[in-house]
Amino acid sequence: MNEPIRENDLIFGPRIPKELWKKEKGRFLLPSIIMVLAAFILFISIFFPYWKLTLFAPQYPDGLQASMYVNRLTGDIQEIDGLNHYIGMKPMGEAAVLERTLSIFMIVGLVLLIAGTIFVHSPFALFLCIPAILYPLFFLGDLYFWMRTFGMNLDSRAALSNAIQPFVPPLLGEGKIAQFLTVASWEIGLYMSIAASILIIIGLYYHRKAYKPLIVGSAPNS
Repeated sequence: MNEPIRENDLIFGPRIPKELWKKEKGRFLLPSIIMVLAAFILFISIFFPYWKLTLFAPQYPDGLQASMYVNRLTGDIQEIDGLNHYIGMKPMGEAAVLERTLSIFMIVGLVLLIAGTIFVHSPFALFLCIPAILYPLFFLGDLYFWMRTFGMNLDSRAALSNAIQPFVPPLLGEGKIAQFLTVASWEIGLYMSIAASILIIIGLYYHRKAYKPLIVGSAPNS
């Protein structure tokens, strides 16, 4: 028989009876394993690029590349900024400064929230995971915001300002800007964060499957 739920179990959920743990250990271990894997993948994504931009120009037929990690930009940043200067676009490094500064701490926080579901046996686990599930969308939304902000607010004093209309660079695929061609691509870091979100959703399914019978069984009869 399941023990009655206690007040301090409203968030953490009911404890697993020892007899049931011995009998169905795999049922309770599975969601924890999936969540730990999701947390690990999200954390590792820090070390990989999330987004890459390749810019082709007449003077750079082989293309210039800029890779975006959650906390830094790498690649031909100075050369790309030099070309963007002609059309009146701000330097890439001026975008998302706060986000890049806080990104590592934010992702570590998300990882800890995911790991926290191991100790939470109630529906509250869903609320712990929502920020991590939505994280890839937040990244893309923030990237779009800054690209739109920069593209729609060109410096009218730039050399080619009269030849360029405000524009929004693409998040994915090709874009044409005067004589420049840009190719944007999602990189392994972003795909890892998406994979982590999918794993979290799967983990929540098995979490509910494992612990809902305990919650129902421990609820007082009406």
